[in-house]
Amino acid sequence: MPPPAEIAAYLGIGAVVGFFAGLLGIGGAVIIASSLALMFTARGYPPSFVMHLAIGTSLAAMAAGALASLRAHHARGAVDVALVKTMTPGLLAGVFVGSLLARFAPTAFLKYFFLGFVLFNTAQMVFNLRPTASRQLPGRGALLAVAVAIGACSSLFGGGAAAVGVPFLTWCNVNTHRAIGTVAAMAFPLAIAGTLGYIVSGWSVEDLPPWSLGFVYVPALLGISATSVVTAPLGARLAHRLKGATLRRIFAVFLVVMGAKVAVSV
Repeated sequence: MPPPAEIAAYLGIGAVVGFFAGLLGIGGAVIIASSLALMFTARGYPPSFVMHLAIGTSLAAMAAGALASLRAHHARGAVDVALVKTMTPGLLAGVFVGSLLARFAPTAFLKYFFLGFVLFNTAQMVFNLRPTASRQLPGRGALLAVAVAIGACSSLFGGGAAAVGVPFLTWCNVNTHRAIGTVAAMAFPLAIAGTLGYIVSGWSVEDLPPWSLGFVYVPALLGISATSVVTAPLGARLAHRLKGATLRRIFAVFLVVMGAKVAVSV
């Protein structure tokens, strides 16, 4: 097993991820994938699969936090269950296909795709970019198409359905708290499907570190999951009390720093 200091780092990542996932409904994938990419690089893992392993583990670790966040938001009536049921098949199809395609993508592609998402994510929070509510939710076919796109993109950077899902629902006249809660509910099946995809796509890859299941590093998964399930409900409770503009901007600065370190280190 990894040394205690490494396990402690995974526990710390999980605590931060869970809190911000519950508070903002966004950002967990960025923290996990960027932190793990830096840690795996420092440990000397082959660069050809560092991003694959970081992204696959990120999806797996998000499942526990997403479930905790889902339960917390659902308890406050902030989850549109019918909408979740409608979009989930598209999410599952998109994320599973995307994770299998990622097996053949070079590390450089995954890194720059991930960094592009970091910039997009940061801009959303710094400028509080939300489209004006100007229409109603589209029909089932259009919702499934949007869900496939969200799932495929999410599988290429380790999660982050909220980065697209929350603005989309807000644009369709779903209030912000309900949009965050609904996307949190979608994140759970998305994380499960993505995890399975990365396990399958990395199963036959040689030179993966011990305790790996395909592109999922189990010690990191367990450490991050253990603390994220505790802090996610705390963030969700705070989300219903605060507007969070200042906190979003502070968090955005953190994302920029993490993204820059990934850019120069991986």
